[in-house]
Amino acid sequence: MKASTMKLLAWQRTRSVISSSAIPGSDKARLWAQRWASVGAAVWAGIAVLARIGIARLGAIELMFLFAPLVIVPLGMELARLIGGAGRLEQWGQQLQPVGAACAVVAMMMPPGRWAGIVALGWMLVCLLMAGSGLLEFVTALRTNADKSVRATLGVARIDLAVGGAWLVASRLGLRPMGIQEPIGLLTAVHFHFAGFATATIAAATLQVAAKREIQRWLKWIVPLVVGMPFVVAAGFVISAGMKMVAAVLFSVSVAGLAIFVRACGTRAANGTARILLQVAAGAIFAGMVLSAVYAAADFAGSEALTIPQMARTHGILNAVGFCLPGILGWLVERSNGQGFRDHGSVAEGGALVGGQ
Repeated sequence: MKASTMKLLAWQRTRSVISSSAIPGSDKARLWAQRWASVGAAVWAGIAVLARIGIARLGAIELMFLFAPLVIVPLGMELARLIGGAGRLEQWGQQLQPVGAACAVVAMMMPPGRWAGIVALGWMLVCLLMAGSGLLEFVTALRTNADKSVRATLGVARIDLAVGGAWLVASRLGLRPMGIQEPIGLLTAVHFHFAGFATATIAAATLQVAAKREIQRWLKWIVPLVVGMPFVVAAGFVISAGMKMVAAVLFSVSVAGLAIFVRACGTRAANGTARILLQVAAGAIFAGMVLSAVYAAADFAGSEALTIPQMARTHGILNAVGFCLPGILGWLVERSNGQGFRDHGSVAEGGALVGGQ
């Protein structure tokens, strides 16, 4: 028992040293994320225009996926770094993100097959680095009482990327794991990047602020559903249509509950821009989750009232652009201006993150 405690303390000191050593370069890390997210947004907009005029043969689902590695993931990596610090694996993942995103773009432009799958492995590598860090974070969270919920949520968020990256590779290889046909395979990759990684990262930021401001209430019970249901929804595609429908409805309800707390915390944000962004995120996800619940029920009943392409153009946009982007940006703006998170010191004893810059 004593040896186990000593190992835990050594791990926490290591995280503290890594995080503390990153503090002088925190401005550089923030600028890196801003730069590549901005470049990614410009690239994505260009690809969307090419797709619109018929030069790039990409549909709404492909464009939705590419928005993740190009824009959402670099911003989410930076928010996760501010919440929970950054060890070596996270730092490597953040440095390789632009290369991995470029690989995802090239792979999506290629017809499905061996070479497209090989190129997609470039993005998978970034996802695996983040997932390795997430696994360590999750295990550490189980063995400590310091901000356990926040750290576990961040751990699952990073693990989500590996699942999404694996489904991207399978989709580009043209594989049909467990008999799942396209576009469900690629939609699963989309699902774990947005409903998984991005939503869980926003949940971790909201949970931290809500706990410190003592407005946590039911959030600590909602967040486990938010981070766990994406896996159950995905499993439902293989195991049972009823399981998929129930999980999708529970996930929609839990994210709607998260939106209430995003709004509550957002109204108290010190930065005006952050307040606006978080209110937009909360409103958009409410609408998006209503559509998601309706689609789940209609799909279970065999109705085509809402089709997958329609969901991609409505729920997908509301989730990616309406919720994930302003939600992550809102907490980034609040934290980057020396407000919000900084007001409450570090994330965890043992140095998960030094509270100021």
